[in-house]
Amino acid sequence: MTESLKVESLTLSYGVEPIIENLNLTIPMNKISVLIGANGCGKSTLLRSIARLLKPKKGAVLLDGKNIFEQSTKDIAKKMSILPQSPIAPEGLTVLQLVKQGRYPHQNWRKQWSQHDEEIVLNAITATGMSTLQHKNVDELSGGQRQRAWIAMTLAQDTDIILLDEPTTYLDLTHQIEILDLLFELNETQNRTIIMVLHDINLACRYADHIITVKNRTIFQEGKPEDIMTEALVKTVFDMNCKMIADPLFGTPMCLPYGKGRIIK
Repeated sequence: MTESLKVESLTLSYGVEPIIENLNLTIPMNKISVLIGANGCGKSTLLRSIARLLKPKKGAVLLDGKNIFEQSTKDIAKKMSILPQSPIAPEGLTVLQLVKQGRYPHQNWRKQWSQHDEEIVLNAITATGMSTLQHKNVDELSGGQRQRAWIAMTLAQDTDIILLDEPTTYLDLTHQIEILDLLFELNETQNRTIIMVLHDINLACRYADHIITVKNRTIFQEGKPEDIMTEALVKTVFDMNCKMIADPLFGTPMCLPYGKGRIIK
């Protein structure tokens, strides 16, 4: 069981200018954490580094006290999985074949495909509601179905920590809720630690146990949505005026942006 995930004095860049600078962060285990912030603030870059896809210029990402960049890819892949933005499956791959790819980190010349692997794959397909579609080609699925297939593959990797970069991108509202409900249930029933980047402030507040706001190349503020999400924070982080109210369904913070629009009298 993974016990801790920490970021220490992290500096990230794709060139000379840093995107993230001297950032420190401790991820709550067995919770849903959501990264929010304005476009280009470095949310996805930070997530990529936590997932070991982008090596830092300075600092470290520590998994159970050990630097992830000093461990093998397979070892990390047994503890932490990532679903990037808009992944593309090879043409002609079925849902079942895609989900089986999630077991790759657990295979080697001594340990071939087993009944245990088969059970984990089928459980992942069942958990994501893809049983009736498992023999269908991934490229024939709808956007929501395709995203569920990728999440099933991530589940088949059987890691304590799941990272997702904008898992609701390009999905209509029905499928956004469907995907977020699924992730919520995985956290509730299996204690998976889930770290996501989301653009929608209101959905972030509804589903997150922990919100992490990114601004000026570092963490601006973090905590429970009900503790930190204020009109002043939204103005500072997004440069947007808004009114914060309680969501009438869930009681979580809800952001109503000011702007132009029809007024019904």
